[in-house]
Amino acid sequence: MYTVTISEVLQDFGLINFLPQMDLSRRVIRQPKINRPALQMTGFFQHFDGDRMQIIGFVEHSYLSRMDETERTQILKKFFSYNIPCLVLCRSLAPFPEMLALAEKNNTPLLGCDESTTDFISEILRWLKVQLAPRITMHGVMVDVYGEGLLITGESGIGKSEMALELIKRGHRLVADDAVEVKRVSKQTLIGSCPENIRFFIEVRGIGIIDVRQTFGVQSIKITQNIDLVLRLEEWNSGKTYDRLGLDTETTEILGNHIPIQTIPIRPGRNLAMIGEAAAVNHRQKKMGYSAALALTAQLKVNSSK
Repeated sequence: MYTVTISEVLQDFGLINFLPQMDLSRRVIRQPKINRPALQMTGFFQHFDGDRMQIIGFVEHSYLSRMDETERTQILKKFFSYNIPCLVLCRSLAPFPEMLALAEKNNTPLLGCDESTTDFISEILRWLKVQLAPRITMHGVMVDVYGEGLLITGESGIGKSEMALELIKRGHRLVADDAVEVKRVSKQTLIGSCPENIRFFIEVRGIGIIDVRQTFGVQSIKITQNIDLVLRLEEWNSGKTYDRLGLDTETTEILGNHIPIQTIPIRPGRNLAMIGEAAAVNHRQKKMGYSAALALTAQLKVNSSK
């Protein structure tokens, strides 16, 4: 299970730390979901998920402010007893004195932000989904071609890096070479990135290591990209039948998500970069509802009926 520290949240979102003496580097979040403790502020703690980040907005704060100090302390004492990862107050709301005291006593980070509750929840949920997403590292190369994320796979030495290098020279962007870290942020979306220690570098057999950012400029690299299409490179096999129309869509499963995959046979004389560009454009057209194969089939049917 992956985790993020409260100090990372504090730094990335520029939050206010109401208890600066507390060490936030040891407090972690494990759940990619949040909770607004509305019912809990009324005393209902059944089914309360204390593992989630807790966020208080104007409504919850107003409800607490209507209580007398004794009642509010009772509710907050039970609330903090669940060892929650942290509590965030939105809309520049000030913590109650008893809230500060109980948070410090239970070693619970107490944070604040200026944003509206809805805006902060939207941003933190998106961030947590990426940070805590299930992930694997795959052998391959990833390139952003016309906004489409191409994950290029195949045996070592088949030409993945050479294909990527040619695509970069044609104005496209490198995401990762050799090792692609894949995160599943939703049932529809996989994000590819590169491990930080080898980011921006590409290995070309016979030449060695190339720093893409230094050689081709910052416009030639990208940190993350959605995986839209997998291109599987393999040696040309004259005895194998390859798809020539593209009517059937083959998929491959990665972390439970099904991604379209196309097998590209390799032999001397084939321009892999041009094939990669064509695959990206064709895939984008299909996502927009147009299939060249179906259009050609329909046209042939019309001509044959005349």
